[in-house]
Amino acid sequence: MSTAIYPELSGALRDEEPVALVTVIEGPGIGGKLLVRPDREPIGSLGHDELDRVAHRDALAELEAGRSGVRHYGPAGETTPEDLIDTPIVRVFVESWAPPPQMWIFGAVDFTAALVKVAKVLGYRVTVCDAREVFATRRRFPMADEVRVTWPTPMFDERGGELSARDAVCILTHDPKFDVPAVQGALATTVGYIGVMGSRTTHDRRIERLAEAGVTDEHDLDRLMSPVGLDIGARTPEETAVSICAEIIARRTGRVTPSLRDGEGPIHQ
Repeated sequence: MSTAIYPELSGALRDEEPVALVTVIEGPGIGGKLLVRPDREPIGSLGHDELDRVAHRDALAELEAGRSGVRHYGPAGETTPEDLIDTPIVRVFVESWAPPPQMWIFGAVDFTAALVKVAKVLGYRVTVCDAREVFATRRRFPMADEVRVTWPTPMFDERGGELSARDAVCILTHDPKFDVPAVQGALATTVGYIGVMGSRTTHDRRIERLAEAGVTDEHDLDRLMSPVGLDIGARTPEETAVSICAEIIARRTGRVTPSLRDGEGPIHQ
């Protein structure tokens, strides 16, 4: 075991930076450890290069979601059931130290409840925000971690600094009094995903309103995913929520996917 693991782990915890420790708890190489941090080479080994590679990949995924748990592999990193037949099983415990990624949803509309559900499955801490007290209620969004009755600007002024590349802002309202300041607030952060609901015509009008508000930088506007979601033919709120979350995953992992933003014509056939 590398003697650098524990000082590195201690430093990450002290600096409140995301870090995961993978430990073999059963099978060949028991006791082996691998320290995993985003954008850095892992430290240590579980006993095989390919096992290290696969465990490193999976630990980053667990860390992204802020989860800890047990994973099963073969001694050489095998993962599929047919490859594990007659092979000793290596059980590893992935212990993550990271807050869950955040999703802020602006607009207490019908699509919001569905998006909250899907986001919670993916491990997000979800906040719903709407200035209309009658709509922004716990009763309507019981799965949300937080429901706030406020306008976007105070929300971003108070907590925008919390958002990072792991997080997402989804703006589901079509009210310019709400969505323009929400977009402005999101653009002022380092949040990794900004999705804005609406048709192509609606988004064109939104761009005009943003220009009137002083938002004209092409780099900033390119951060907006609108129409929001992958082009999978989604129609219901639940299908739309899946398309939005799938787009978030694709953007985070750098995959080239058919986003509605990059297409032409109506978003619903």
